[in-house]
Amino acid sequence: MPIVVVVAVPLLAAAVSGLAGWRPWVGWVGVAAAGGVTAGGVWIAVRVLDGGPVSGLEGLLRADALSAFWLVVIGVVAVLATWFGVGYIAAELADGHTTASGARVYSSLVQLFLAAMVLAVIANNLGVMWVAVEATTIATAFLVGHRRTKASLEASWKYVVVGSVGVGLAFLGTVLVYFASSHAAGGGHATLNWTGLVAAAPRLDRHVMRLAAGLLVLGFGTKVGLAPMHTWLPDAHSQAPAPVSALMSGVLLSVAFYALLRYKVIVDAALGRGFMKGLLVAVGLLSLGVAASLLIAQRDYKRLLAYSSIEHMGLLAVGAAAGSPLAIAAVLLHVAGHGLGKTVLFLGSGEILRTEGTTQIAGVRGLLARRPVIGATFGLGLLALLGLPPFSLFASEVGIARAGFAGGLGWAVTVALVLALVVFAAVVVHGQQMLLGEASATGERHPTSMATAAPLVAGLVLCTALGVTVWPIDRLLHAAAAVAAGAR
Repeated sequence: MPIVVVVAVPLLAAAVSGLAGWRPWVGWVGVAAAGGVTAGGVWIAVRVLDGGPVSGLEGLLRADALSAFWLVVIGVVAVLATWFGVGYIAAELADGHTTASGARVYSSLVQLFLAAMVLAVIANNLGVMWVAVEATTIATAFLVGHRRTKASLEASWKYVVVGSVGVGLAFLGTVLVYFASSHAAGGGHATLNWTGLVAAAPRLDRHVMRLAAGLLVLGFGTKVGLAPMHTWLPDAHSQAPAPVSALMSGVLLSVAFYALLRYKVIVDAALGRGFMKGLLVAVGLLSLGVAASLLIAQRDYKRLLAYSSIEHMGLLAVGAAAGSPLAIAAVLLHVAGHGLGKTVLFLGSGEILRTEGTTQIAGVRGLLARRPVIGATFGLGLLALLGLPPFSLFASEVGIARAGFAGGLGWAVTVALVLALVVFAAVVVHGQQMLLGEASATGERHPTSMATAAPLVAGLVLCTALGVTVWPIDRLLHAAAAVAAGAR
């Protein structure tokens, strides 16, 4: 199976959605496309582990173990989100929150969004990777404003403005890397291919690369949701449709982080490990501090989940700063666990909003008693997000802490753990109010359909399975960590 097929599958599904309009079967085509991405990621992973990287389009596309890992994560999260999305859009149509044409546009844009993320992680050329990340901004900007309310349109415009500044900074950083490559080529051909840049990294101009690294961390860090360029994230995630919020928080943020990991290998080889380590520790701890301070007084449960994403991206930055294969393996496991847990929570929040009619924490009480299935899955999702066993985030956070202490970042890990403890307390307080608070006498009891519950339960099962054993992805995880740590 050619590598280009992995991108072509969601593009074909987008064309079907655009031509056929919204039908339930069209929604299932989207689920099948997401399943195709997952299957393609597994196929590439097997090929890579047995025979090395695979490529296509004359080297423009290339997938190694790191790409294969991200493809699998993107595919699995997309399956859960699109699966839930079939019933979600049907309910939106029934409630009058969208139209048939709006549903058609939504279905097409979700598949284009998926295709752009896939392209970003299999592009060997870093310029193409930047284009793919920018394409995700265009697709999701329309998805954030899907409901066309005043709040959603404001969030969409804020996302476009801040996101465009971020990708603009990333573009400048990419141009500077190309400039350094052209000088290192010594009259030969400059390159933006990752493989070529890694080989040429020791010859790249150190002054240019310092400036490029700063711009790249700020630029792609905007898409990751790292402070100080995080301001778009709470508004966009709180206003987007639930499946889109799940995709944005579950995988879009980490796809942008993937770009940082790719550049980290080059910058470390050019400047030594200290420069990128300092940048990542700074933005990581700042992000944790911002998330902790704003979660304490948070009143909106969708915004609470969004600020939690900032916290987890900060943890990823601190883990990546440690830089060892053990640290990167823990970071990658955290990417998978966060993607699954946050997908469950954002999908669950969409169902809560549909039945409760509010995103205010104070407006949702007694959820476990009135809606035991949604209440239980949402509560378990919060426990997963807080890093409690047996969920995979427990193992990944312990791994990040161990690697940080071993890598000379004990002070940074200590600060991160203190801030994470503040986040823990804040989320527990807000969560128990929603789940265990006393319901009003008029509080309605809504049954939860199997179609709604199934993707939520599936996500929790997968997150638990990864916490118990990483056997299915163990080889892939360590091979990907070796690539991102610069060992391969």
